[in-house]
Amino acid sequence: MFITDIKRVIDQVSREKGIDSEILINTLKEAIVSAARKKIGPRADIEVHYDGKSGDVEVFHFKEVVAEVEFPDSELTLEQGYEYDPECEIGDSLGIRIDTEEFGRIAAQSAKQVIIQKMREAERNAVYENFIHKKGKIINGIVQRFDRGSIIINLGQAEAVLRPREQMPKENYKRGDRIRAYVLDVLEESKGAQIILSRTHPEFLMELFKTEVPEVAEGIVILQGAARVPGVRAKIAVSSTDSDVDPVGACVGMKGNRVQNIVQELRGEKIDIVQWSPDVARFVCNALSPAEISRVIIDEDNQSMEVIVNDEYLSIAIGKGGQNVSLACEITGWHLEVTSEEDYSREVKQGYDSLMRLDDVGLPMAEILFKAGYASLLDISETSAEELASVMGISEEAAQDTIAQADRRLMEEEQAASEATPDQKDFAKDEAAFQEAVQEDAAPDEALSEEPVQEAENQKSGDGLRKQNGADEMDDEDATS
Repeated sequence: MFITDIKRVIDQVSREKGIDSEILINTLKEAIVSAARKKIGPRADIEVHYDGKSGDVEVFHFKEVVAEVEFPDSELTLEQGYEYDPECEIGDSLGIRIDTEEFGRIAAQSAKQVIIQKMREAERNAVYENFIHKKGKIINGIVQRFDRGSIIINLGQAEAVLRPREQMPKENYKRGDRIRAYVLDVLEESKGAQIILSRTHPEFLMELFKTEVPEVAEGIVILQGAARVPGVRAKIAVSSTDSDVDPVGACVGMKGNRVQNIVQELRGEKIDIVQWSPDVARFVCNALSPAEISRVIIDEDNQSMEVIVNDEYLSIAIGKGGQNVSLACEITGWHLEVTSEEDYSREVKQGYDSLMRLDDVGLPMAEILFKAGYASLLDISETSAEELASVMGISEEAAQDTIAQADRRLMEEEQAASEATPDQKDFAKDEAAFQEAVQEDAAPDEALSEEPVQEAENQKSGDGLRKQNGADEMDDEDATS
């Protein structure tokens, strides 16, 4: 045999490269068939038998017994057949055992190249098959080298790459350091499988909780989603399938040991553990904690929500650089606009004043329109006559007149604003500030703005949180947990 001790070679390669021995044996057979055909002819019918116990390889060249030979590489005469089998007949196929040493040096070298090529292909396929199942999991490796900002990580059987955008900010590694990362993707390429890692993906945070919190691994605590500003702050939403298990407490752990282990892995990234709720308003309030929410106004059509908070909690709700509200938007899937009570009250007053500029719209009708979602003349102008008629309880013709009147009022306001001099604009601002101060000093029954905004003041002393536009009520305490 031109490859000595083939069994030992197959066993060693299979063990070191993680390639199935059957794949190597089939590769060996293909290489021998290729070498034999190069020596004998392209039409030669070659069979290779490998003994897995002894490692012996037998090669047979099959020829058909014919009366007249037309293709010598696949046929032989009856007289030639008698040399191998005295009982052969025309039409029989005889397997002639051949010695692989007869292939010659060139054929042996060709067989060797085929074996090497097939082994490399098998090795690449084995790497892909081994790691494609680890996609979406955390993997450990050792920093091997650096390549234009990327970190090349040795995973044992293969190398993986941690690209710059997938690295945590201000993290520094040196060669030989151990590293944990999330398998973001496994790509099958011509040069072999390419394994892409990440330490910034939100799923990395969720996988860390799966490893640190037994209740998550057991399915008692469910991770509903996560959002991150890598290295700075993160939010993760959790729920429980067991009413006796507090999902937030389970993730925090005794004295915070579980979450602290994750914080250390993420180099001090602050983690907010948020209790998930099927009630989207409650979920949003939880996501914006520790800010205390007064009320939320939901716009389901646009998947948006206006969140009103006490003035002292406005900066907390928004967070540094808008991080808190941005992460809350990402984790809830809703667009959130955070407004203080003072700004909301001012907007409500302006809205009422605007609506009451319409003929036949007094305070009672303004309240009806405001609660139906018409907060200004612009809302009236953009609605349909049919919808407005249904809200106001009037005919569609009258509703159309009201819409036209709103259009005229808006045009008058725009024209007046464009023609006003700078001194007039300053005077208007001072006048508005004076009127607002007068309204604040006025008695409750004398101030039109107090009635629509009084609800917010009641929420401070009461125990309710209202979702406007048909939303349900819930406890302030639960909403900000």
